[in-house]
Amino acid sequence: MKQVVQNYKSGELAVLDVPVPGCKPGGVLVRSAYSLISTGTELMKVSEAGMSMLGKARSRPDQVAKVVQSVATNGVPATYRKVMGKLDSYTPLGYSLCGVVEQVGSGIDDVKVGDLVACAGNEHALHAELNWVPKNLYAPVPDGLAPRHAAFGTVGSIAMQGVRRGEPQLGEVALVIGLGLIGQLVVQLLAASGVRVVGVDPDPVRCELAERLGAAACGDPASAAVEAAVAELTGGHGVDQVYLAAGGGSNQPVELAARLCRDRGRVVDIGKCRLDLPWNAYYEKELDVRFSRSYGPGRYDPEYELEGRDYPIGYVRWTERRNLACFLDLVARGSVDVEPLVSHIADFDDAVETYQRLKDGDLKAVAVLFRYPEQKEEAGEAEAPAVTVPAVPRSGRASAPARAAKAPVRLAFVGAGNYATSMLLPHLAQREGVALSTVVTTTALSAANAQRKFGFAEATTDLDAVLGDKSIDAVFVVTRHSSHAELTRRALLAGKAVFVEKPLALTEDELAGVLAAVEESGNDRLQVGFNRRFAPLLQEAAKRFGTRTGPASLRYLVNAGRLQHGSWYLQQGTEGSRFAGEGGHFIDTASWLLQADPVSVYAVAAAGNEDLQVVLRYPDGSTATISYVTTGSPGFPKETLDLVADGKVLRLDDFVRAAVYDSSRKRWVSSRLPKARDKGQNAELAAFVKAVRTGGPMPVPLESLVATTAATLAVQAGLAGGASVTLARAR
Repeated sequence: MKQVVQNYKSGELAVLDVPVPGCKPGGVLVRSAYSLISTGTELMKVSEAGMSMLGKARSRPDQVAKVVQSVATNGVPATYRKVMGKLDSYTPLGYSLCGVVEQVGSGIDDVKVGDLVACAGNEHALHAELNWVPKNLYAPVPDGLAPRHAAFGTVGSIAMQGVRRGEPQLGEVALVIGLGLIGQLVVQLLAASGVRVVGVDPDPVRCELAERLGAAACGDPASAAVEAAVAELTGGHGVDQVYLAAGGGSNQPVELAARLCRDRGRVVDIGKCRLDLPWNAYYEKELDVRFSRSYGPGRYDPEYELEGRDYPIGYVRWTERRNLACFLDLVARGSVDVEPLVSHIADFDDAVETYQRLKDGDLKAVAVLFRYPEQKEEAGEAEAPAVTVPAVPRSGRASAPARAAKAPVRLAFVGAGNYATSMLLPHLAQREGVALSTVVTTTALSAANAQRKFGFAEATTDLDAVLGDKSIDAVFVVTRHSSHAELTRRALLAGKAVFVEKPLALTEDELAGVLAAVEESGNDRLQVGFNRRFAPLLQEAAKRFGTRTGPASLRYLVNAGRLQHGSWYLQQGTEGSRFAGEGGHFIDTASWLLQADPVSVYAVAAAGNEDLQVVLRYPDGSTATISYVTTGSPGFPKETLDLVADGKVLRLDDFVRAAVYDSSRKRWVSSRLPKARDKGQNAELAAFVKAVRTGGPMPVPLESLVATTAATLAVQAGLAGGASVTLARAR
């Protein structure tokens, strides 16, 4: 395998062929996907290696002291041989990476071969194709987190431990001195903790970046703007805490900390800067100076790091490993955004050139990643894997035998929550030719309530009995998102027509399972609750817009708003992201208007919230942009849509008002406001019931339902991979 090494005596950097490390008990062998260059610590080592022997001695007085002691103990010749031997050896570089578990040592049961893990340690997370990593120095990567983002785990843990040492409180104000890689992460962690942050760095580009990532104000340390910002935010009292994330030989950071800190404030040293504390300034304010030791408790303890002996959580809440896992979780949930910090991604084979460019200043960067051979990316961006749009089985039937004209369509509901009882059942309960047969819920009382309100013949908690009831024609699946695919699969296998609320599936495997049920049963009688294409106002507007000949541009703004605390929609670990649950609505609407299924998806997320921009591309060159935002005004309409093509514009305002403009400046405007927003639920239900009664085709072709679901899944894949996702049609 290959590994980046350096000779500290000569300064030589090289990528060497070295033996593969063995997989010892108590750890795992990890194949690197991405490793992160610490542009602070590592470049300092690289620069020191290029110094003369005198320069090396001046830069490391601690090591000089050890040499002096060795001379006193062992004599000059022995000490010289020892020192030269150590200097004239290759040493490793790197300490933060993400990779795939290739082999599991004995005693490890929390990961398996093929799992993605983030790894830490300057002896175990090296710039090398393979590393052996002990248990307490790796953490599993959360689902959906891109490997190149997980590679920030170790430096994120360093920043996190520094913030923990500062003990920030809600509403406090902090000063971060040094806005390099660690400083940028400290800014985001503090902002996520409810702390207002002022940043200090002589580089205006880094200041601007920190402000984009959450800092209230940033500026040059010599600028009066920094002191003015601190005075304004603190009422003149000074900041509550200062984080020293700067390097170099200047004493300016500690002097600035004393000047801008309040009485009895906290000063935390994270970086390696000069610390000649001005005694009077620190004494008069009684400042609390603290040091942050690397990734957290456990660091430098061989029993913890090498032997895997964890500290009891009741006594040590945040260890190295728990800090690592916590940081990965914050990045996965969007509370910390590391993508803007990635200045450059270099191929691992170009490691020597990359270090040289960083050292010479040709490459100015906050964070640089090495990409290993298995990672297929171009232009510094990850190439997300293509999402396969499964082929719809041809063994299914396009229609079902027609029923007797007067026989009612017997329906069963699985789930009777708010959406079912407010948007579906009121329409069905009033519809002629429909019999509400059975309602199934997990709790007896909710089933009884639905039976009482809507007149179900039976209420039960026994799903198997419903699926086995041959008199029931169709099953409505209106449960939480994580159960949709499995319940749909079971109902199809039972021979029922199925109406499932969106989403149909949360993963590609779930979607494949539904289609396997179609193939096995020959039953393709499926409808997903994509109701907007059935909305009367939108249908009329589309009719007025007419056919088109050229590509179209569609813009769909969804002002989704914030969810209430405690909503199960926030349970992303089990129920998928919010867009995974709702996004199919908007993709289906766009595809219906453009009369095609998308061929690629590109998605990007805003930092620190759930706002998304999704761009869909269609076979004829048409595009649809869906802006899904949660940070807008609640007074603005929820959904606005514009379709532009062939000199015409269709405008829809929240299913209340619509207009069509043509090239001759004539326009059609909906003649009256509807009594209420009609998003098509009633018309969709009517079409579904008719299809079940007559045996005709389902309201939406199964191919379209599958394509929309695959495109929705591709959004998450695109966010994780950072690139456009191709929707590959299975053959």
